[in-house]
Amino acid sequence: MSTTLDSMDSILFSLSRAFCTPFAVFVQIQGCVICLLLALGWLMAAYIRNREIKRIKNSMKAGNSLAFLYQDINELEHSRQAKLPRVSVVMPLKGFGEHNLHNWRSQITSLYGGPLEFLFVLESTEDPAYHAVSRLLSMHQDQVEAKVVIAGLATTCSQKIHNQLIGVEKMHKDTKYVLFLDDDVSLHPGTIGALTAEMEKNPEIFIQTGYPLDLPSGTLGSYCIYEYHMPCSMGFATGGTTFFLWGGCMMMHADDFRQDRYGVASGLRDGGYSDDMTLAALAGAHKRLITSPPVAVFPHPLATDLSFGRYWNYLRKQTFVLESYISKVNWIMNKALFAVHCYLSWGFVAPYIMAVIHITSALRIYFKGYSQLEDTTFASSGMSLVILLAICTFIELLSMWNLTRREVTLCNLLSPEAPRLSLAPYNWGLIFVAMLVDNFLYPISAFRSHFSQSINWSGIRYHLRNGKVFKIERRNDMVPAKTDLGGKHLYGKKGASQKASFLSSLGRNLAHWRQPKKFDV
Repeated sequence: MSTTLDSMDSILFSLSRAFCTPFAVFVQIQGCVICLLLALGWLMAAYIRNREIKRIKNSMKAGNSLAFLYQDINELEHSRQAKLPRVSVVMPLKGFGEHNLHNWRSQITSLYGGPLEFLFVLESTEDPAYHAVSRLLSMHQDQVEAKVVIAGLATTCSQKIHNQLIGVEKMHKDTKYVLFLDDDVSLHPGTIGALTAEMEKNPEIFIQTGYPLDLPSGTLGSYCIYEYHMPCSMGFATGGTTFFLWGGCMMMHADDFRQDRYGVASGLRDGGYSDDMTLAALAGAHKRLITSPPVAVFPHPLATDLSFGRYWNYLRKQTFVLESYISKVNWIMNKALFAVHCYLSWGFVAPYIMAVIHITSALRIYFKGYSQLEDTTFASSGMSLVILLAICTFIELLSMWNLTRREVTLCNLLSPEAPRLSLAPYNWGLIFVAMLVDNFLYPISAFRSHFSQSINWSGIRYHLRNGKVFKIERRNDMVPAKTDLGGKHLYGKKGASQKASFLSSLGRNLAHWRQPKKFDV
């Protein structure tokens, strides 16, 4: 049995002993509290989703086989459907990837009974999405009212916002509600009807929103994005009023744009970078209502080749939105969110680093026979903290699993004809790793965004000054091979072989669209 410590063990034990001081114990207990608070938030969100699941199932048992569309089957009567307001769906497109056709089809085959038009808005006809969506619409030209709109280049705001505003300008003159959708989420048949019904029920609603359910593809990058979105999901699973807003699904009053109420159009056009952050700030400034109905959760398949580098690019764009603002109050709120998020992220990771030191020290003591030394009495205290952290982590992961399970079930109920989703492929070991990686990198990304004040978004570099876009750069060398989440090709390349590759990719996607394969999730 060894009675003396070598230098490495001495350093290791010194660290473990230091991690048993009152301040270090506070940090580790704080990490456990963060885990439990996340678990509680996800538990409450799961309750809201499960309540909606029970409502649909009970309605089906009562004889309403179309409960995924309407809670009251009498709403399907022709006299009521004929009174539904006109809705214009505006989808800003950028690039073409493996899931786009499936998503677009889910959007244009909505079972909304009122007048409905779709506007697919692109920067130019050179975008690979142009030919793909044009071909799709030609196949459905007799069934849906849809058109492709070319918006041109943005000069005063982000390209996405520019496309949205051009879409609003081109919408039908009788449109009552405009629904902004991202092209990388799959809609349910009754989504538009459910959102419209809430807007009709409560005219005070300023914006209705929803949130995606990420379907990881198996890569660490995809799990990091899933983990990044999960804490936000509890803010959208309120079943009603929320302060959160997701730009992938926003239904608003069309007249708010026509009349520029609350500065919605001018606020976006004049230097706007993020559509949802800008509109959320306007809602807060004018005390307008944002709601998220319990059925507004959408399957979001992530690219099968989503690399860690593309996740990092996505994280950079997400942290960069905190650098944009429309007022002093908005700036203060963003900086407060910046500080709190950074503190909680590293406050979450720090206990796990300490736990590794505690576990390593305990193993060295056991295998080297240091157990009789007085200097090793700290090991039991350290392992007690490790056990507590392990219990809290298990509770957190269990709560995350439960919410994901409820949302998967709800999505399956809301889209009974779609490929079934499943929890089976979710790798919870990788999800735990993603939790640590994402929370460690978030503050680094946030600080980099703060000091750079510029970001490359899909090949366009935006520069901010005083929270607004003031300079836009476009160069061929800035265009990434693919977008971050959907893995979409952004521009067609010159050269026969590459063109053939793109066309063959389009052909494969059309084939998959005609005979949709089931997601492996």
